[in-house]
Amino acid sequence: MRALIAAATGLAVALALVFTITALGSPAGGTSPKPLLTTVPKHP
Repeated sequence: MRALIAAATGLAVALALVFTITALGSPAGGTSPKPLLTTVPKHP
């Protein structure tokens, strides 16, 4: 019975965390105009 209560409590906490993050929304900001390096530089 304790395991069932612990599982239910964990599920409730996880759902509350998901709903809180969803309510806050994504942070404001933009992407960098500089491209990421995708190649390895030549070795000397």
